[in-house]
Amino acid sequence: GIIVGGVLLALWTNQPLLTTVVLALLAPAALFGRKASPVFRIGSVLLREAIAHAPVEDQRVQRFNNIIAVVMLGAAQLAFILGAAWLGWVFSVAVAFAALVALCGFCVGCFLYFQFRINRSRLVRAGARGK
Repeated sequence: GIIVGGVLLALWTNQPLLTTVVLALLAPAALFGRKASPVFRIGSVLLREAIAHAPVEDQRVQRFNNIIAVVMLGAAQLAFILGAAWLGWVFSVAVAFAALVALCGFCVGCFLYFQFRINRSRLVRAGARGK
């Protein structure tokens, strides 16, 4: 919700600074885990009863997803600063699209995380052979 809404509002109003706000909301969770996230803290208080019996997702996957979003939104900020607004919007919209798809039931970041975990040993072996 917040990522999709924030990026769409930024795009609709042509205000890249709003993507900076989304980045600022996601960065603490990417750097320090979900308990550092202002969204998590507020949601934990406001939705305490609703989430009391909800399944808890693996924090490693959540952090991985947040890191991807922060890196891409960071790249968007850099593109905006360097005058490549179109590229900034591409990065921003990609993050919003991934968040929207996740809300619909398929988590792109989760897929990437598990593919990496599955193929990590192959990557390590291939790297060792290349030395």
